[in-house]
Amino acid sequence: MADNSKVVILGANGTMGAGAACVFAGAGFHVTMLARDMSKAKEGLTDTQADARAEAIAERIELGTYDQQLEKSVAEASFIFESLAEDLALKKRFFELLDKYRRPDSVVATGSSGLSIAEMARGRSESFRRHFLGVHLFNPPHVIVGTEVIPHDETDRAVLKSVTAMLTKRLGRKVIVTKDRPAFVGNRIGFKVLNETAQLAAEHGVALMDYLIGPHTGRAMAPLATIDLVGWDVHKAIVDNVYANCEDEARECFKMPAYMEKGLAAGCLGDKTPERGGFYKKYGKEVFALDPKTGKHEPLKKPAPIEFVEKMKSLNRVGKYTEAMKVLAAAKGVDADLCRKVVLGYVSYGLNRVGEVAEAPADVDTIMSYGFNWAPPCVLVDLIGAKKTVELLKELKLSVPKSIEQAASNGGKMFSGGLLEYGRTLVG
Repeated sequence: MADNSKVVILGANGTMGAGAACVFAGAGFHVTMLARDMSKAKEGLTDTQADARAEAIAERIELGTYDQQLEKSVAEASFIFESLAEDLALKKRFFELLDKYRRPDSVVATGSSGLSIAEMARGRSESFRRHFLGVHLFNPPHVIVGTEVIPHDETDRAVLKSVTAMLTKRLGRKVIVTKDRPAFVGNRIGFKVLNETAQLAAEHGVALMDYLIGPHTGRAMAPLATIDLVGWDVHKAIVDNVYANCEDEARECFKMPAYMEKGLAAGCLGDKTPERGGFYKKYGKEVFALDPKTGKHEPLKKPAPIEFVEKMKSLNRVGKYTEAMKVLAAAKGVDADLCRKVVLGYVSYGLNRVGEVAEAPADVDTIMSYGFNWAPPCVLVDLIGAKKTVELLKELKLSVPKSIEQAASNGGKMFSGGLLEYGRTLVG
């Protein structure tokens, strides 16, 4: 990739576009932020300054519109980052323009969170196809450093190597290279867990499921609160894409719950629609939780303390992660079964993606840790013990990944990081 330090961002007024501008400008690139009109571009700049916590970042940023500045900016850039809405037709219309105006050696990257990279490149020039790939940043990109790079079959290997080096060395990202499959690695694994929890909430309730699968199981936020933060519309786009295009052992876990479909149709997007809410809604200081059976929000009633959950929390607080996971493995009752179903399902599904979309278990660990801020699957296996994990997976009728079988047979550890990494996400 030629390095003239000029980056163009399309969709600069969106959350990811503004965040990407913060990342690139913060690393010393000269950034041009383009949007439909100048007011939208200025909104994007304001968001970028807020992300950077520095008005001075504007010194490295120019603003423009597609009508006025696209041709000139694209012709001068070495790196073009597309961050438009997840609409394949819209993206392809802009890629046609980029193909017309870009330099032959410039890289075009889509920030798509799961659309087909090959399909987006279809119909473009050979030069465009060779210099085109996905660069999936996680939200918010100025805080979360996990990044997926997704080549398609025609991406030049030298371009892939150059972009990966730039992201790693200059932007300080934790990068994995994934195969071009729906939702890639992080969202494929993460949204399986999120949607499965939402499905279980239809029977067991919102508050109970977020309590059972809370931070003590190795995640920064409870799953349903995470969906509210992401947005129900984004959640639906991701799970629908996987459900429609992936035939795997957990396909049914990606089926959007009927109560969420109804809520979405009524305008419930989660935190983006505070007046309508999502799984949760606030009236002043009072928090209300959704009743999936009625579709109404009722005053939040925290579940009665459950012994194994509280014990795990107390052990995690003092860094006794192995003991905490052993509590989960041994706990009895319906609630413990539900918790193990989701947590061990995460381990099974995540490590079964190795070879299909991820290159190695370490890649799954990296993106789930640095992209989702969740405990890596291999960490959980090591904490529980590989042999015990195999036993639990079989009891739950979950597929046992080959990597866990190998660890169980040779007595080795699965996680490649240091012990300090264990506690990065195991909180609560």
